[in-house]
Amino acid sequence: MKHLLPLLALIVAATTVEAQKKVRNPDIGVVQSIEHDGFLHQLGYRALVESVGNLISPKTVSEQQFQTNLTKIKSLQTPLYAFNIFIPGELKVVGPEVNEAAVLEYVEMVFSRAEKAEVKRIIWGSGGSRRVPDGFDRAKATEQFVSIARKIAQSASRYDITLALENLNSTETNFINTVDEALNIVKRVNHKNLRLCVDIYHMLKEGELPDVIKKTKDFVIYCEVAEKNGRTPPGVQGQDFKPYLTELKNIGYTGYVMIECRWKDVSTEARPAIEYLRKQIADAYTN
Repeated sequence: MKHLLPLLALIVAATTVEAQKKVRNPDIGVVQSIEHDGFLHQLGYRALVESVGNLISPKTVSEQQFQTNLTKIKSLQTPLYAFNIFIPGELKVVGPEVNEAAVLEYVEMVFSRAEKAEVKRIIWGSGGSRRVPDGFDRAKATEQFVSIARKIAQSASRYDITLALENLNSTETNFINTVDEALNIVKRVNHKNLRLCVDIYHMLKEGELPDVIKKTKDFVIYCEVAEKNGRTPPGVQGQDFKPYLTELKNIGYTGYVMIECRWKDVSTEARPAIEYLRKQIADAYTN
């Protein structure tokens, strides 16, 4: 029996290590109007993302309309997981025309409404807002962004909201174009309410390799995907997302994978898109 104990210990240790390698497959969500809620829920989508401007922005949504939206949000079958398109282009966060007080006032109102909607995530892309003006010093722009991002994160913390800074490809903006750049900003801001979005579509557009994801462990809280050419839904052109999904699995990511694409007809494309992406996730997370 004494001779068996070391062997049993090795078997238990090996089993434990193997169990630790297994990571739950992420659920799939979609960036889409809440008006398609019931249809998308039936297909298996488990979360929605809608824009700040459509549902809660104080610039575009009256208080009366917000109350109507609030009723809809709270009756959804597919939960509203996050808002995107955070800060409008006219509210600059870098450059010579930054009105910090106006930006902070705006985001405070957005956070207040998001809290009432019980939505705890906001995706921070906002390419127009963060675009660096031609000729403006980029180092100064970075300092501006880090400074205001820290203040915005502090404001978000008061409402228990976490921001996910999104990498946007260089056809959409000229600042923070890669996951690597976004990660460096998040680390410099150093606030628990500013984390990271890994957008695989934008990574593909910028030619950013999957290996970068290795560095995002403990920072990434959100992932989006679409095919590189034309931002088509998963499966239209057979885009292989598995190298990126595998790296997400390797860092233990189990959050949502959200489809954010250009639909021609969501009523016919949503089913094959989720089926294709579900298989890609299963392959990546099993191997």
